[in-house]
Amino acid sequence: MHKWTKTLLFSALAAATVLTAGCSSSSGKYVDGTYDGTGKGVKSDIKVAVEIKDEKIDAITVKEHKETQAMIDAAVENTIPEIIEKQTTEGVDALSGASGSSGGIIEAVTQALEQAKEQ
Repeated sequence: MHKWTKTLLFSALAAATVLTAGCSSSSGKYVDGTYDGTGKGVKSDIKVAVEIKDEKIDAITVKEHKETQAMIDAAVENTIPEIIEKQTTEGVDALSGASGSSGGIIEAVTQALEQAKEQ
């Protein structure tokens, strides 16, 4: 029974290693280029362009919106730098006081990054 336990433990470890390797590639590098995405804001769709350089998020530009200017400005000043710093939208929370606009930006960037992922 002791040998069986070791075999089972080794098999579980091997499976976990394979699964972990698969997960790491899904958060992998981005393909250079500019990718568009659209997210739902409070008053309108928010359209963004995400520029990837050297396989990293280099810039995010809000191309079109009909949101309240103060709300979109707050989202641009806070949410976009956080996404660029983290190199992902995962773990980026909507900005308090401008949650609709920042949530729309996060959604739009997420959509653009899905297109940019290395296949």
